[in-house]
Amino acid sequence: MLHIIHQKIGKSMDRIEAMKVFVAALDEGSLAGAGRKLGRSPAAISRALAFLEDHVGAELLHRTTRTLRLSEAGERYAEACRRVLAELEEADLVVQGEKSAPRGTLTLTAPVAAGEEILRPILDAFLDAVPTISVKLYFLDRPINLIEEGIDVALRIGHLPESSLVAVKVGEVRRVVTACPEYLASHPPITAPADLMHHEIISMTHFGNDSWSFPPLKGSSIPQVVQFKPRLTVNSVRAAVASAAAGHGVTRLFSYHVASQIRDGTLEVILKNAEHGPLPVHLLTPYGRLSVPKVRTFFDFAVPRLRTYFTTVAVDAGEIMSAQAGTGHMSP
Repeated sequence: MLHIIHQKIGKSMDRIEAMKVFVAALDEGSLAGAGRKLGRSPAAISRALAFLEDHVGAELLHRTTRTLRLSEAGERYAEACRRVLAELEEADLVVQGEKSAPRGTLTLTAPVAAGEEILRPILDAFLDAVPTISVKLYFLDRPINLIEEGIDVALRIGHLPESSLVAVKVGEVRRVVTACPEYLASHPPITAPADLMHHEIISMTHFGNDSWSFPPLKGSSIPQVVQFKPRLTVNSVRAAVASAAAGHGVTRLFSYHVASQIRDGTLEVILKNAEHGPLPVHLLTPYGRLSVPKVRTFFDFAVPRLRTYFTTVAVDAGEIMSAQAGTGHMSP
């Protein structure tokens, strides 16, 4: 009986090691890359993958001399492997707990503009303060599964769907329509959303290429939708801000994108009475990850700085957005 138990444990350990090889091959893009990363011979890498494919009873990778391509079964299995390996790593770190100084590689993601403007400067200070942690920061303007893609922390703008993720609220932003004073002085007044149809529109792809939606008029439940043919369409926040500031039209962005331009008078917010309600900003982490020292240390460092930032960049003079009006599902 003891021999059988040892056999089962050995097979489980072999499977975990084979999962590590499988994931490394995907991350590195080749079996040779996986071998270099894990310090194993090509033969050992091939044996591990063959063992895993034999165990699941399906081909996981289509292999040629130059490329690796996931099979349909491999795509599903890769997600499960990443999740299992992440949970094993988390379990090890949680047990170590406070006995261990925060260390390792912290993986974060944020939308491109928010990551560059907000999160990166905080990360610079964090790296100076905590030399035992390294950081990978991915700028992604697409939804991702944090567990499947191995992400420790995400910065997200917008209302969150129900999930098992831990969310800590760090601020709020608004969607604002702006133009420079010179443009507004030389074009027809904009007092209602419908007036935008007669103006030069700088369209930002994330905010609507050919239409913008506004809250319903009083007494109506139907949103106001303004259709337009944009004069300029860009997928860069910096480009939209620069063109609007140079007098080439009206654009719509998040309030933090244009906070400095509003304060120095380069841009003006228009249609304030037709704005949607503010959108929350959260730091997210998979359930249980907050117990991992490197993640907890980052939350302790970043959350107060993010709340200060979003309070500071409130657009209107005298307006303080409720960046500290709650902490989402939990408090750090």
